[in-house]
Amino acid sequence: MSDSVVAQPRKPVSRGSRRGRKPTSCTQCHLRKQKCDRNQPCNRCLQRGVAHLCGDTTTNGISKASEPPQVVAITQPYSPRPRRVIQAPMSPRLGSLFANRGARAFYGSSYFGHQVAARILSEEGQDLPSGISRGRDTLQSFRDESSSFAQVWDLLGLLPRQKSTVDRLVNIFLTEVNWSLDAVHEATFRSSYDEFWGRRFGFDDLANVDLRWLGLLFIILAFGVLLDTPPRLTLDVQREREEASLRFYWAARRAIVIAPSFYGESTDIVRAGLLVTRYLLHTRRVSESWLTIGFASRMGQAQGMHVDGERWRMSRKGTEQRRRLWSHIYAIDRMISLALGRPYAINDQFCLTHEAENVWLDDLDDEEAARVVPQPLNLPTPSVLSFLLYRLAKVIGKIQEKCFGLERASYEAVLQLDADLVMWSEQLPPYFSLDNPDTAGDEALPFLPWHRLYLHTSFHFARIILHRPFLLRESITDRFRSSHEACMSSALADLKIRLRTMNSTTADNLRWAFGAHNLFNSAMILGIIAVKNPHSSQAVAILEDLEAYCENLHRDPWLNEFGMAELKVIELCIAKARDSRCTSMNVYPSGSPTEPPSTRTNTIDGSTRIRPPDLESPAMSSDMSSIYWPTVWEDGQFSFPGAADFSTWEQMISDIAEDSYIGP
Repeated sequence: MSDSVVAQPRKPVSRGSRRGRKPTSCTQCHLRKQKCDRNQPCNRCLQRGVAHLCGDTTTNGISKASEPPQVVAITQPYSPRPRRVIQAPMSPRLGSLFANRGARAFYGSSYFGHQVAARILSEEGQDLPSGISRGRDTLQSFRDESSSFAQVWDLLGLLPRQKSTVDRLVNIFLTEVNWSLDAVHEATFRSSYDEFWGRRFGFDDLANVDLRWLGLLFIILAFGVLLDTPPRLTLDVQREREEASLRFYWAARRAIVIAPSFYGESTDIVRAGLLVTRYLLHTRRVSESWLTIGFASRMGQAQGMHVDGERWRMSRKGTEQRRRLWSHIYAIDRMISLALGRPYAINDQFCLTHEAENVWLDDLDDEEAARVVPQPLNLPTPSVLSFLLYRLAKVIGKIQEKCFGLERASYEAVLQLDADLVMWSEQLPPYFSLDNPDTAGDEALPFLPWHRLYLHTSFHFARIILHRPFLLRESITDRFRSSHEACMSSALADLKIRLRTMNSTTADNLRWAFGAHNLFNSAMILGIIAVKNPHSSQAVAILEDLEAYCENLHRDPWLNEFGMAELKVIELCIAKARDSRCTSMNVYPSGSPTEPPSTRTNTIDGSTRIRPPDLESPAMSSDMSSIYWPTVWEDGQFSFPGAADFSTWEQMISDIAEDSYIGP
């Protein structure tokens, strides 16, 4: 007898005539019981993103009928050998991260630095799953809370049920607002929009939902709800619109926070972060916007936006789009940080960027865009706003570094920075001039009035913040007169813009709110000036303009709690200034009021201002009544308290009113 016997395959017992069956589907379609077109890979596997798993059942060992005959060892002794592990088909190597992470990310999901970029892009990446797992585990229900699709499913459930509703809100935003902000590239967005709604509903296509783009869609819907209002807005409709807008806003925040965990970064998530910041500025939540603009800047840096596209050898069209987007992020980061007195996120020492050119290439293909010659400034395009804001943001960054840093700046440095601001304003083209701008092209180019407004308000914001610490300072030699006049002129110009643009259509009000208005309130500056000098020749006119401004705010149906807090502070200034005028006329007919009784220590410094010997800062003192506010105001580190902190405002304004009785 031989040492081994090879068993022959057993013949199946005949059970009558049976129809022979041959598998006609690939492994993945066979598991899902779906029809397969028998291509290699098949169309369904391509749609599911599992083309590397597509194959015949015979080749993958699923069909038992094609198993080889069993070999049974009888007399051969057993020798332990390491068991051969049959590995499941592995996903294709990631290689270029750009190709595997999906969406329109630039050279992958991370920025490695321009020194090693070429090597990183040429090497293969790690053998890691791309985003959501798309293997066999996707068979579990995507509604299960433990599933990787649970977050995607929850977000999709927040969309309106009818696509026509989403279409209407998106069209309103693109028609009414997008052209004034350069928020999204309309053609690219609509292409992704059609692809999103063209997908099949079910767990197969949930893996193809790009959360980065979905966050952008949600924040656009948040703006669209505010724009989609009836002519006569009732209180119930207003509340309903605000609640719906907030739901979309929070959905956008949730999507852009979750997206980096599933995918890498992309331009969509940067634009979504920028729009979320603008939404917070519109609702006057400035402190929270500082966090979101930091997120947007980090996402941009992760894609290398802080390095100019020419160094990445990108197309000219893509380079210009990235330059404009980075300019807006840079400017808003600088302005929000200056308004709050907090550090900005973008460091110029690590940036290699160029200004955008005066060209508009979004409607051209790459070949046509490469041949376009930049236009002179007398022929404006929407790109002009980008590089003018970028130049202003450079000056704003210097203001924060020199005047609001750890060391107090000299007044000569303040005057030099003011000269830089004035130089920037003098270099504006005639259609953006601060005084008597040329408005002949406003009808042909609808974006010009709004870009002019954005530039003007940004300039007034920067100048007021620069000179605000010197607004209440007094000098025998009238040394700070320049700061007094600068604050007064910029505050009056900004209030004039506010009065002219208020009570317009909903779309106009929304476009107007995207400026630097909501970073500060010039009406508060004028109110403090009126409280400080209630008997000046301009006090009566200032109070009348402030009262007109308050009346307009009372008629604004969209005024939220933050706006109401600012309104309350302005009305307090008006009441205190009028009370001071009446008290001075009745009690001091001679017009020279004496010093009011005070418990402060009579310590006099070099500027002959009464000072307490031991002064606590607002952050250190627990008793607001013990703070001598005129001295605190002169501190370069001081900034406005929050409008909602009414008790602090009340104490500060009362001290300023008392101090107005004490002459130099």
